[in-house]
Amino acid sequence: MNSLSFGSRPILFVGGKGGVGKTTTASALALRLAEAGERVLLVSTDPAHSLGDLFDRKIGDREVELFRPAGGSPGVLAALEIDPEAETDRYLEGVRDSMRAFVRPALYPEIERQVALTRHAPGAAEAAMMDRVAELMDEGPKRWDRVIFDTAPTGHTLRLMALPELMAAWTDGLLRQREKSEMLGRAMRRLGGGRTGAGPEVSGEGAGGDAPSADRAPSGDELSLLDSPDDAPSDPRIRRLRELLLVRRRRFSRARRLLLDESSTGFLLVLIPEKLPILETRTALGVLREHRVPVLGLVVNRVLPPGPLGDFLESRRAQEEQYLERIDTLFGDLPRVRVPLQARDVEGLPALRAVGAALAEG
Repeated sequence: MNSLSFGSRPILFVGGKGGVGKTTTASALALRLAEAGERVLLVSTDPAHSLGDLFDRKIGDREVELFRPAGGSPGVLAALEIDPEAETDRYLEGVRDSMRAFVRPALYPEIERQVALTRHAPGAAEAAMMDRVAELMDEGPKRWDRVIFDTAPTGHTLRLMALPELMAAWTDGLLRQREKSEMLGRAMRRLGGGRTGAGPEVSGEGAGGDAPSADRAPSGDELSLLDSPDDAPSDPRIRRLRELLLVRRRRFSRARRLLLDESSTGFLLVLIPEKLPILETRTALGVLREHRVPVLGLVVNRVLPPGPLGDFLESRRAQEEQYLERIDTLFGDLPRVRVPLQARDVEGLPALRAVGAALAEG
């Protein structure tokens, strides 16, 4: 057992199986850092928001200041709860407006129908959530010393981590399809005697340019095909489409780089000494390491305190000791702290301070 070290990393994720105390841990950590003089933004991405219950304050999708130390300390704690439904609505509204720029007004009702169907499609809320998380990861450290994400249960979080790669593959695939269409169009025009028609050429090159290769090597950063300066389309609608895709690709690429940068980001896993949380934590740790996301350590929460407990709880403690030994065996290469089970529910600043002290003492 040893203490956790966060260094100067501006971005921290706190995750784990549902019901193990992620929100309590994230809140206690945020409060302790704010009391130490840091400017901290606490962000909940869990649909079952409970930050407001912990702090006895109404917290929504806008930053709310929760705490400021006395005595002129520069520290401050603010929080916001990302609303998945509101984010999905905002995300799809942007998609709808973008699509309208590329079709005739007669097709607007079909766009509305497709957007309405997409709103309830699998993954729509997660894509919208990731868009907001990526924005906060990018912009948050410019205003805050720490941005702490209280994440959804582990399975949701792991899908959230994979979305930047999935989005990158999707946008590259979309662009390749466009390039194939342009190449076919140019071939048909050549067969037709070189006629280009009255309208502007919808092409990835200017008139007469060579077709770009779908397999060329990436240039610059991960944006590759989308970010190639020598592939400027002449049709303003296609240029606008490229710009929209490029903005999102860059945002997700930056989020991806931050996730993998151990000087910028750290992941803290929370579990309790029971079988299922241990198994899920082992799976989560394996996936995070596979994706090279830096893991700072474990918080073993709700450990029974020492001293006489009575026959029933003594039996529970004997089982708990076996699980604690298993945690030490499975995760021996990671820093680990144990947080004792509190006598009462954790609510309000004094209770959060007690949990924060346990996090610091290990």
